[in-house]
Amino acid sequence: MKSTFTRFEGFEGLPLAADIWGDDDAWPVLLMHGGGQTRHAWGNTAETLAQAGWRAISLDLRGHGDSGWAANGDYAFSSFAADCVSVCDQLGKPPVLVGASLGGVSAIVAEGNSDRVVSSGLVIVDVTHKNNPEGIERIKDFMRSGMGGFASLEEASEAIAAYTPNRKRKANPAGLQKVLRLAADGRWHWHWDPRFMERDRAEVPSPDFQGSFEAALDGVRVPTLLVRGKLSDVVSEEGVAEFLARIPGARLADVSGAAHMVAGDQNDAFSTAVIDFLENDVGPLLER
Repeated sequence: MKSTFTRFEGFEGLPLAADIWGDDDAWPVLLMHGGGQTRHAWGNTAETLAQAGWRAISLDLRGHGDSGWAANGDYAFSSFAADCVSVCDQLGKPPVLVGASLGGVSAIVAEGNSDRVVSSGLVIVDVTHKNNPEGIERIKDFMRSGMGGFASLEEASEAIAAYTPNRKRKANPAGLQKVLRLAADGRWHWHWDPRFMERDRAEVPSPDFQGSFEAALDGVRVPTLLVRGKLSDVVSEEGVAEFLARIPGARLADVSGAAHMVAGDQNDAFSTAVIDFLENDVGPLLER
C-alpha cells in the first residue's frame, strides 16, 4: 500500500508535512511522533491502520522532518497543541490522536484545554504527567550528543544502537536518511531544528507548564489508552496509576520487550494494541 504526501497548515500558518494511508472517507487517525523523531518513527503502524479500515495520517511536528521550522523558535507545548488542533480541523472529522511522548503531551493539551470537540479518542504512548527524571535526562543526553552532527551514517547508527540496546541493530544504516539531513558542513544532522533543545527543553512539560498540563489532563473526556513500554525508564508506576485515575475510563496496554520508543521497538504488538482500542473503545461511539 502506498502513502500520499501532503502538507497541512499549522498554527500561524506554519507548513506541516504528512504521509497519508487509507481511503479518503475512512475515519482519520493522526499519528504524532516524539521529540527529535519524524513521521517515519511509526514503522508499519500507519499502513496497518489503513489495512484495518482507518485513514492514517503520520505528521511531522513543527521543527521536525519536512515540516517548517518556527521562525521565532517557538517550540512551546501550547504551539505543538495548536498545530494539532489546526490539523484536526482540516481533516473534516475529529480524528483519534496517537501521540508518543512530545506528541502525546501535545494531544492531551489539544484535547483537554479545548472548549469543543477536537478528537474522538487518545492513544498516549509512554508519557504521563509524572515521569522518571532519570529517563527524561537520558533522552536529553542522547539528543544533545548528536548536536554536532555525525561524520557518517554508520556513526549515527552506532549512536542509536548505544541508546537502544534492547533493539536489534539494523544492518542497513542508509535507512537513517529518513531521520537525518546532510548539512552544509558535510555532516549528518538529526532532522530537526536545533533550537528545539534551547532552554533545556525536553519531551515532557517543565515545572512552569505543569499546572496547565494537569488541567488539560483533567479536561480529557474521550476514550483514552495509555501504551507503556515495559522496559521504559520514562514512565513511572505512580504516574501510570494517577493518569488512569484522572481520565474517566482510561485503560492501559503494556508492551513487553519495548522501551520508551514503543512503536519502533515492538511495532506489531503496538499496532495490535492500537487497533484493539480503535475497534472496541472508539468504533462503537462513531456509529452513534
